[in-house]
Amino acid sequence: MKKKLLSILLILAMVFCFAACGGNDEPAADEPAGDDQGTAVDFDAIDDNCESADGTYQIAMVTDVGQLKDGSFNQFTWNGCKAYASQNGKTYKYYQPANGSQATDEDRIKAMTDACEAGAEVLVTPGFLQETALAAVAPQYPEVQFIFVDGWDMGLDNLVGVNYQEEQAGYLAGYAAVMEGFTKLGFSGGGGGSNPACIRYGYGYAQGANDAAGEKGVTVEMRYSWEHGSSFSDSPELTAMLKGWYEAGTEVIFMCGGSMFNSGKDAAEAAEAALIGVDVDQSNLSEAVVTSAMKDLAGSVMLTLGKYYDGGALINGSMTLGAADDAVGIPTGTWSLENWTVEDYEALYAKVKSGEIAVDNDSSMADPSAAGLENITFVK
Repeated sequence: MKKKLLSILLILAMVFCFAACGGNDEPAADEPAGDDQGTAVDFDAIDDNCESADGTYQIAMVTDVGQLKDGSFNQFTWNGCKAYASQNGKTYKYYQPANGSQATDEDRIKAMTDACEAGAEVLVTPGFLQETALAAVAPQYPEVQFIFVDGWDMGLDNLVGVNYQEEQAGYLAGYAAVMEGFTKLGFSGGGGGSNPACIRYGYGYAQGANDAAGEKGVTVEMRYSWEHGSSFSDSPELTAMLKGWYEAGTEVIFMCGGSMFNSGKDAAEAAEAALIGVDVDQSNLSEAVVTSAMKDLAGSVMLTLGKYYDGGALINGSMTLGAADDAVGIPTGTWSLENWTVEDYEALYAKVKSGEIAVDNDSSMADPSAAGLENITFVK
């Protein structure tokens, strides 16, 4: 009798938890479940934690550098975790390594270990900096599924890398900027020129600007820098550099590096100039944002969680998502472009999606001035 009563209480507790965490927040049938930009999923309405009756969690995420609500990479990866969990009756929790943007591998190892010890069936880890900690922790918990977002195949049976064709998103943003009429562009990137995703974004941006300039029969100017972005953080030094760019005539800057966006925002707003966001639609963060080069973080996380739970077995290897998967793009619903139409964008997107336009994805091309782009003049 006691066991039966305990079972009933546990069931009631779980039902209450799923109701509290928004378990019926279904996407509309004609919209992609994880589209960050305008689906029926109200991510903010879903609680940020949902604990089971015994204090364990089925789906966990360990954040990248910075805070959970960063308006970018961490936040939208987490949106995918909690949206999938709430729609499928799973419990969930996020973990932030100690020391924030200065977190060490040891801090990440501790957070991952804590999540696994708390019962995680799946652990989602966004950001390339997670590699060393994953190599240490994943083999210790072979029954846990690890999802390495912006990562790669690490040769582990219980880890799958999810990566993106950022060069395509960057291409679309650069093309749009020039077609809008900007002729003096900037790119400010994170990771010091060593982060493959940021390199692909920037190189794609330069290629798109070059092709659009060729179509218009003009030459555009571009400032391109990895300075002050090694930690993906805003700083007075970065803000000062970007203000100097605007004062020198730069009209729009693509900010590609997490919280570096804040320096770009301050500089653009002071100059009453334009900005391009990254990873997610950042138009809500500043009126200076004319568009954003995006990857569907929430949707791809939901897709990967579904592959694991629907298949009932560990998944490994890697998944590369791009225009062919509708996983990268720029947001037509919120952009403030006036001289380039949605129809023009859709026509270009179709060519990228089909492969008619092939964007070079060389993740070692940290200096596009060496790429022979004939319609761009790179300046200091």
